[in-house]
Amino acid sequence: MNIEVIFKTELSYFKNEKIRKDAIYLLSLLPAYFFKEPASSTGKYHPKYSLGEGGLLRHTKAAVRFAYELFEDPVFGSVYKDDEKEILLLALLLHDGFKKGIVEEKYTRFDHPLVAVSILEKHRDKLEMDDHLFQILTSSIATHMGPWTTDYFGNEVLEKPKSKYQKFVHMCDYLASRKCFLLEFDENNEIIGA
Repeated sequence: MNIEVIFKTELSYFKNEKIRKDAIYLLSLLPAYFFKEPASSTGKYHPKYSLGEGGLLRHTKAAVRFAYELFEDPVFGSVYKDDEKEILLLALLLHDGFKKGIVEEKYTRFDHPLVAVSILEKHRDKLEMDDHLFQILTSSIATHMGPWTTDYFGNEVLEKPKSKYQKFVHMCDYLASRKCFLLEFDENNEIIGA
């Protein structure tokens, strides 16, 4: 599995070579199931393009694309420094990377944002990004679920997004899960019209 081929379009958004190198390394840690699982087994919370085989990958690409398009608008793009934009794109690439755990479990783990952060922290010493960017990355992944912070038993497990970075990542993930925003993908899971 060639990460640089699968994420060719998304990696082209990275201009900072150090962040791009970190992105390739972190994407190589994704479990094999990430590339074949649907984003939703029921279809209740995600649009058609994110269902079926490869749906989670397509959901991820959609979230990144929403971010990229928003950054092109000066209203949103001027809010963040260039390196911060790239870290937010990376957060979206990784946000659901461990949705079913480190080793594929039967169901989605509600705490999957925290699982992803724990993996990133274990690999911190292999990354070139500075501590400020790493903190944006991990905190944005940890809070990407937005207001949905309680598990199936009503236990408060996740934090709500507070910073502008966290809110942006949640917004893009939210947009990528709305059924009214339909994107088309080709046979290689690339967005058509990109």
